[in-house]
Amino acid sequence: MQRLNIDVLIEEAQVLSPNEAEAARVMQVCNACRYCEGFCAVFPAMTHRLEFNKADVNYLANLCHNCGACLHACQYAPPHEFAITVPQAMAKVRLETYQSYAWPPRFAALYRHAGITTVLALAGCLSLFLLLAVAMQGSLLHEPLAGNFYRIFPHGLLAAMFGGVFVCALLVLMTGVVRFWRGISGGIPQAPAALEAAGNALTLKYLDGGHGEGCNDENDRFTQRRRLFHHFTFYGFMLCFAATIVATGYHYLLGQEAPYPLFSLPVVLGTLGGIGLCIGPAGLLWLNLKRAPLHGDAQQKGMDRGFCLLLLLISLSGLALLAWRDSTFMGALLAVHLGMVMALFLTLPYGKFAHGFYRCAALLKWAIEKRQR
Repeated sequence: MQRLNIDVLIEEAQVLSPNEAEAARVMQVCNACRYCEGFCAVFPAMTHRLEFNKADVNYLANLCHNCGACLHACQYAPPHEFAITVPQAMAKVRLETYQSYAWPPRFAALYRHAGITTVLALAGCLSLFLLLAVAMQGSLLHEPLAGNFYRIFPHGLLAAMFGGVFVCALLVLMTGVVRFWRGISGGIPQAPAALEAAGNALTLKYLDGGHGEGCNDENDRFTQRRRLFHHFTFYGFMLCFAATIVATGYHYLLGQEAPYPLFSLPVVLGTLGGIGLCIGPAGLLWLNLKRAPLHGDAQQKGMDRGFCLLLLLISLSGLALLAWRDSTFMGALLAVHLGMVMALFLTLPYGKFAHGFYRCAALLKWAIEKRQR
């Protein structure tokens, strides 16, 4: 009886959803054609397989960078009766992947509700709560505090709240990624494979359309815009993260407490990161509005746009806070900015932010797979 139950569980785990079955059908046709074999990592990885089970489809879907080049090159794309739309088929499976491996599983449905309305409502509620906290201290308007944020919210309170939420969110997200890695039988990475995957992720190698010309957005014209705006977004985020790490070092190791001068390392890093997070998300939001419908999944547009808009608002409010940190309404600006940052941290495990981690895992599997075969 026990053996029978295990067999049933294994069989159920291999049953493809309708979206996964469609992606498997698309891959079967592509595997027979192979015209796009040099476009990105998906197609050479596809040629290693004769059939496509659940793990294969999930892996290939997250290996796809949605550059759109294969759609415009395909002779079987709509209106052909085969209706091959690789970018759209993969995008639909990616969302199911995030939900399938999300932890805790009961929160998986949040991926479908992380749209603009939800994100802005959460950010607005948190900002309002912090504005009330500032008002309870006396007034939203106060005498200039020379940029000393900790006169509004103590350093220990901010470090505990935001550090704790960020670490918990990251652990929840990484738990899902580890489950995904095990589900696709990722294996044990060696240093050469890990270095190759890291290089491909940091340079966004597979957003070049396979020929170095870039992506297709609203039509078949190649452009580097998506790659460029992704770089601004990623490295802007990393510069802001670096600014936080450096400021933490200043505080705990050097005994230098904020506020820091405008040309100090934490402020310079944060300013550059904020500018990057203005340019990148604004550009990606613009491109998302222009993209051809067959390039993605319409159900995910809300999640994509909500994430970009939240990053943009965080960067704008952060730069505004820096510019007017010695004003009478610094406390109000700080409350609004922190509310948006907390909304980002709370939605990290169940929003668009997750796609980078799943894609890195798929890139690592591809780097391992190439060396095995």
